[in-house]
Amino acid sequence: MTDNWLVRRIFHWWFFVRRSMTLGVRVALENEKGEFLLVRHTYVSGWYLPGGGVERGETFNDAAIKEVWEETGIRLTGNLRLFGLYYNVKASPRDHVALYHIIEDHDLSDFKPNTEIAEARFFAEDAMPADTTKATHRRIKEIRENLNPDTFW
Repeated sequence: MTDNWLVRRIFHWWFFVRRSMTLGVRVALENEKGEFLLVRHTYVSGWYLPGGGVERGETFNDAAIKEVWEETGIRLTGNLRLFGLYYNVKASPRDHVALYHIIEDHDLSDFKPNTEIAEARFFAEDAMPADTTKATHRRIKEIRENLNPDTFW
């Protein structure tokens, strides 16, 4: 069978329409004191692990590094460890999230509130804000207790 560029493009288009997914990343950045970095958005309530969407042509790893920098001003320097892949049905029936974990000491001296992120802070697991999302608590527990990642975000 010969390689047919047009047929391949049609199949790719069809699978995109029928099976298109949104891909996202979250980063569990833990400092040497065991505190986790959380962000509070301007457009939704609660505290979350930093993260966002993976753009076309971008790797998950690159998206994770970019999102942490854009949301907090922190430039990660170490190796991110992929902790788990999750299906996020609460966001959309097409949404999937890759969670990375890294332990590095950083401060938030370069953080400036903006139109997307109102606050960014490090919190000990037992001192997280009351409105930290349930998914954020579950992800941190999975990391802390070295549990297998859940299937769902």
